[in-house]
Amino acid sequence: MVSSLFRAVRLSALALGLAGLAACSSPPPPTFDLTAAQRPTGVGALAQTTIAEPQAFALYDTERLVVRASGNAVAYLPGAQWADRLPKVFQARLIQTFENASQVGRVSRPGERIMPANQLNTDIRTFEARADTREVVLEVSAKIVNDKTGRVVAAEVFGVRMPLDEITGPAAAAAMDQANQQLLTQIVRWVAARS
Repeated sequence: MVSSLFRAVRLSALALGLAGLAACSSPPPPTFDLTAAQRPTGVGALAQTTIAEPQAFALYDTERLVVRASGNAVAYLPGAQWADRLPKVFQARLIQTFENASQVGRVSRPGERIMPANQLNTDIRTFEARADTREVVLEVSAKIVNDKTGRVVAAEVFGVRMPLDEITGPAAAAAMDQANQQLLTQIVRWVAARS
């Protein structure tokens, strides 16, 4: 009888503890995604290309959305996050943009046992909202590298700026997505023109 009473007290305490944790925990922040450019035009035949995951400074190598105030002060927008680390999301949407440009089967990730002619290496230089100028600024450098020789075939820096109505997670994510679609289209056309 004592043991069953002790068990009931323990279960009640556990239930109260879990209820307290549930009451104290806050809901996860809204999650946003980038989308691939739908049907980029003007993309010719593409040599078999591996799309590496982009390199990124630690500031951008995260799920958080970056906002820059005046000067060099940077922060993460509260109450908003990407669906995954930004470099991983960017890589997935870049591959999808190539595929949407009728290049299905011509692009892959490293390690997919495909013998590529080239590898596309990218570096996310800037991917942020700017509070002082009310815009989003995206800048990515790209290099096409011959997979056999390791020689850089071509290199370019791409950038897009887009106005931003308000500095909030949803507004910034939407503007970044629109700007990123333009950026992806530029990169896909550039790579195809040099294959």
